[in-house]
Amino acid sequence: VDLAETSLLNKLIRTSLVESSHHVEILQQDPNSPLFSVKTFEELPLKKELLRGIYLMGFNRPSKIQETALPIMLAYPPQNLIAQSQSGTGKTAAFVLAMLSRVNPAEKYPQCLCLAPTYELALQIGRVIETIGRFCADIKVTYAVRGNRVPQDALLKEQIVIGTPGTTLDWCFKRRVIDVSKISLFVLDEADIMMDTQGLSCQSIRIQRVLPKNCQMLLFSATFKESVRAFAVRIISNPIVIKLREEELTLSNIRQYFFVCKNREEKYGALCNIYGSITVGQAMIFCQTRKSADWLAKEMSRDGHQVAILTAELTVAQRADVIQRFRDGKEKVLIATNVCARGIDVQQVTIVVNFNLPTDQSGKPDFETYLHRIGRTGRFGKKGVAFTMVENRHVELVQMIEAHFQTKIKELDPGDMDELEQL
Repeated sequence: VDLAETSLLNKLIRTSLVESSHHVEILQQDPNSPLFSVKTFEELPLKKELLRGIYLMGFNRPSKIQETALPIMLAYPPQNLIAQSQSGTGKTAAFVLAMLSRVNPAEKYPQCLCLAPTYELALQIGRVIETIGRFCADIKVTYAVRGNRVPQDALLKEQIVIGTPGTTLDWCFKRRVIDVSKISLFVLDEADIMMDTQGLSCQSIRIQRVLPKNCQMLLFSATFKESVRAFAVRIISNPIVIKLREEELTLSNIRQYFFVCKNREEKYGALCNIYGSITVGQAMIFCQTRKSADWLAKEMSRDGHQVAILTAELTVAQRADVIQRFRDGKEKVLIATNVCARGIDVQQVTIVVNFNLPTDQSGKPDFETYLHRIGRTGRFGKKGVAFTMVENRHVELVQMIEAHFQTKIKELDPGDMDELEQL
């Protein structure tokens, strides 16, 4: 599953903000320019209509990223910003507030331009604008996305344009329906996804280069590796940079065990023993292939377990529905391929089972996927338990994982109920 789909999936299933434990670092060019942090939305220069809209979104107080970023985005004179902020931290609402604040409703032409990597992500941003801007009757939004046709040279009257880079480029230069010289705020969202998708970063740069010198530029990215940083600095001049101080995913609060099994039937027997011996809140079970996931789901359903299954063949909306049902406790077990090994937080997950160990194409352990898989348990500082089923010939993979992470994975006997009950 590509990064854009993962990002959309998280937006669809998040019911509340993720409170990040990361420290926020602020880097700025001008040390004499004062920076402010706010604890309430009332401290910001926001119109009453926008305050009503932000409360309608369910925000009672600014999130950690909003506390720091909103005063910069709304400052006068406008300041450029590069911000690292993962999905669920409230950054879309933050730049939407900036767009709605900068717009002059009396002027009927595009003033704010926002780029997103995909059609679906552009629509998600639009939904946030429609909610927060519900009480701003004179502000209109249009979408520069595939299938939304506009007549040549008929200048748009909507003040906010949200689009994908390719269609927006077409509207600016070929159809000439956007007067780029009048854009006062430019937002580039999900910059790391733009960079990973063929052509999107080049198209974004072409659009950015024709914007006026005094246009405010805001760039957001979930990750901030060197290539993203170089791209961001190339596209945004004299920015203030907000980044999250790196924090490693840790295995320190996750107890890890493995069973050596002869075949998948014996693996299933060990799984049933786990389920019969331990008080399970909710469990996620990872399989390497869809075929293995389908087989396991059938076996568990036949034995009376409430099971949901998540594979890449499902649409993003179907996947979001499966995860939401699991989050709501309608199913106690979620069987998944690697499609949701990262980025999905279900706080009730107490057990993760690797029915198959994740491996790369050469048959070696896929360390990163293992880390993200078992990281589904032990979230938010809680204790978690992870079990791995391996056949005899794959025991060395467990040893390689132990060596890589400098961790201990304890061997259990598949049929030893007593030891399981002590966990």
